[in-house]
Amino acid sequence: MKNLKKLYFSKMHGLKNDFMLVETLTQKFFFTKKLIQKFSNRNTGVGFDQLLIVENPIFKNTNFNYRIFNSNGLEVEQCGNGARCFARFVFKKKLIKNKKIKVSTKNRIITLTIKNNNNVLVNMGSPEFNPKCIPFLSNFEKSFYSLYINKKKYFFGVVSLGNPHCVLIVKDINKCEINKIGSILENHYFFPNKVNVSFMQILSKNHILLRVFERDVGETQSCGSGACAAVIVGIKQKKLFHKVKVDLLGGTLKILFNKNKNLIYMLGSAQHVYDGIIYY
Repeated sequence: MKNLKKLYFSKMHGLKNDFMLVETLTQKFFFTKKLIQKFSNRNTGVGFDQLLIVENPIFKNTNFNYRIFNSNGLEVEQCGNGARCFARFVFKKKLIKNKKIKVSTKNRIITLTIKNNNNVLVNMGSPEFNPKCIPFLSNFEKSFYSLYINKKKYFFGVVSLGNPHCVLIVKDINKCEINKIGSILENHYFFPNKVNVSFMQILSKNHILLRVFERDVGETQSCGSGACAAVIVGIKQKKLFHKVKVDLLGGTLKILFNKNKNLIYMLGSAQHVYDGIIYY
């Protein structure tokens, strides 16, 4: 142990989407792809879907910079479940006194508000439907797109919430080939930066079931940005109201779209599991 370095961290989860959180304000650490993969191993490491890093702010109007790495070591732009855990982490560790927190991500600024009962409200910002900004290979913006997979035609919507999403509406979420179809769409050439794939079953205009195949991860217990993407695509296709209950494998989120401000909000829980030290 004498020659090993140590790193303080917390383990948290948002609807069973689990994270390793590390702050680099009081401890110095450089994350390599190899080290992240080592830490993410569920048998020999901490085990997590994503690593979340708290950094000093890089913009004057923010409190922190928020970085996200998948378990394979690749950095991604956004994670809604992680954002809720991020908020509770910095407040629990007394890195901030305010319950309203502004953080910069890889490509946008989001606002996190800590509520009662371990809940956090996240202002996810404005949805982006322009294909070039998602990115998605199409010359025109549409509510529906389609492509053939194994000679079967699939219809879907696309949107970016800082990260790319593809949303399919299905009749029965439990009879879908989530891993097979999700993997094909994730890696389809229509999506130059890959894509998160959501499978949505609509129960009513304010209640949906959702399963998400996350980019570079596979199916997870829940996905906050995926829930927001599904709702906003459903609204664009005139199938959902502006306030929707989303049931995922790991639990329930409430999604609200403010049409006047063009902002999408997510409310859900964030649970602290334990604090730890890892030697490397």
